[in-house]
Amino acid sequence: MSAMQMEELLLIVGPYITKQFVVREPIPPNERLALTLRYLASGDYMQSISQKFYVSGPTVSNIVYQTCQAIWAVLQPLVLPANIPTEESLKIARGFQDTWQFPNCIGAIDGKHVRIQCPPNAGSQNFNYKGYHSIVLLAVCDANYLIRCVDIGAYGRRSDGGIFSDCVFGQKFESNDMNVPEPAPISTQRPTPLPYCLVGDEAFPAKSYMQRPYPKQNLEIRQCIYNYRLSCARRTIENTFGILVNTWRVYHQAINASGRTTIEIVKTTVCLHNWLRKQDP
Repeated sequence: MSAMQMEELLLIVGPYITKQFVVREPIPPNERLALTLRYLASGDYMQSISQKFYVSGPTVSNIVYQTCQAIWAVLQPLVLPANIPTEESLKIARGFQDTWQFPNCIGAIDGKHVRIQCPPNAGSQNFNYKGYHSIVLLAVCDANYLIRCVDIGAYGRRSDGGIFSDCVFGQKFESNDMNVPEPAPISTQRPTPLPYCLVGDEAFPAKSYMQRPYPKQNLEIRQCIYNYRLSCARRTIENTFGILVNTWRVYHQAINASGRTTIEIVKTTVCLHNWLRKQDP
């Protein structure tokens, strides 16, 4: 993030994180924003951040939570709208066609396990198959690594397919409320209209709006080619998670925060990822 981008973000978020003077002078909004971004980008513990900014540990926790809330409230309508217009879906499909040679694709979907400290009295709800406690970030991205839909906070033990079927945008896809374009031919040589769809891995069910690879047993040549093309398109969501994790290094270790703060941290990094991608693609 450049200094100019930092100033622009401060202008957008500053009014929402400015505190009124009551007994003693409050921490100014520029320091609150700098502290939060430092925590998200460095991956340091909050105790380390408190020593660098000369504030107490509980104050750091409150600042991070409140600033993340403000960033999500301000940026989410701008960079992560709830509904994608049909024209925008067609533009996403052209991106997948031009970049990855996969037609009628309106997004790649996958889930990422965000490592967390075990919450109090949580039992094994957040314990995943990888052997650690986590919450799940389920996301859909386009060919330019912009995140288009998210669901954050599901228990780590759940599967990606189960989370998708229960989340808000998954239910919208099932009820045909996501402004998905009408089926269209993929080329002049193949006039049969085919539906626009998401691409996912084996964890997701095969639906009219969801394509998954063939099982890797006794495949024909055309099925191998299909799996290869689908893998190329689906790789964009893996790349998106890679960019997200290496930009915001808070993901490099278990997030030692309360459940509500952890969810706000993930929501904020998603918004900032999109905001930076839109500004500097």
